[in-house]
Amino acid sequence: MDSKHNPPASYTYAEAGVSIETGNALVRAIAPLARATRRPGADADLGGFGGFFDLKAAGFNDPLLVAANDGVGTKLKLAIESGKHDGVGIDLVAMCANDLIVQGAEPLFFLDYYATGKLDNDIATKVVASIAEGCKQAGCALIGGETAEMPGMYSDGDYDLAGFCVGAVERDQVLTADKVAAGDVILGLASSGVHSNGFSLVRRLAADKGWKLDRPALFDQNVLLIEALMAPTRIYVKSLLPLVKTGKIHALAHITGGGLLENIPRVLPKTLHAHVDADAWEQPRLMAFLQAQGHIEPAEMARTFNCGIGMAVVVAEGDVAEVTAALEAAGETLFRIGHIAGGEKGCTVTGAAETWSAREAWSATHNG
Repeated sequence: MDSKHNPPASYTYAEAGVSIETGNALVRAIAPLARATRRPGADADLGGFGGFFDLKAAGFNDPLLVAANDGVGTKLKLAIESGKHDGVGIDLVAMCANDLIVQGAEPLFFLDYYATGKLDNDIATKVVASIAEGCKQAGCALIGGETAEMPGMYSDGDYDLAGFCVGAVERDQVLTADKVAAGDVILGLASSGVHSNGFSLVRRLAADKGWKLDRPALFDQNVLLIEALMAPTRIYVKSLLPLVKTGKIHALAHITGGGLLENIPRVLPKTLHAHVDADAWEQPRLMAFLQAQGHIEPAEMARTFNCGIGMAVVVAEGDVAEVTAALEAAGETLFRIGHIAGGEKGCTVTGAAETWSAREAWSATHNG
């Protein structure tokens, strides 16, 4: 048959599963969200090939730049399955911004990466709106990002997130391990929930135990179980930054994967050991629920979940009252949870029923 009457099919990107028009519409929708995060040093306009930040305009004299990147993990699966997308962006920012403040750095700007099989602008806009909200809570500007529509890479409805944050700290204000001393006190700032770690175990429990996520939680009839689990990670930057600048804080540890046991030693010198008293604060009912449902051993809880403490703050004994008052005035709930003493680098948690230590685990995984 004459090929002139049957020309070859003309392929398009849209037929392959990628819509440039949908992507452009998303950029237009999220541009006002980014502009709302403007701060000195950044105007947060989107659409260029890169985002600019002016350190001089931000007021820095002799700064060091600090960078962090992270994701949300399998908490995203709960968000996708429950249709609750309006908090995961706060989680994304929190996991990066909280990692910067522990270096003494002020978060300056943030970029996100959103990847999916087929772009749903309604969902994507909700996610980016929550990223913008997280940036406002952290005081950083959302200056750019990437949306990737990749058919065949993700199951229907799935998406993934990654975040990248850059901060700055004046050279003489960097928090380093050599500022920590024997006799220092460890204060614990309350978490807002599970935060963004341990969700593979949470989801396994939910499946095995047949949890009704859309029903009131057994431990709190005023909140749905899914809402308790999806509570966004608390961002501690604005509470801690003024104190960091005073020099009153010797060290900060963001309690993420590895829990108290493995995160506190990360900010200690080799000759100091952290001692934490698990009876110094009441375990949140959500944490107690998870532990009871899974018959989880205390040491496993301490390595998997934050157990109610989202940030550890190390200060001198003489500064405890002043730091406590400042943090409470900033809206934080905190507890005196332990102290620093001489010994091999590590962390020992003592509770009513159990005592466990991260010394061996720390040495094995971090070479001392």
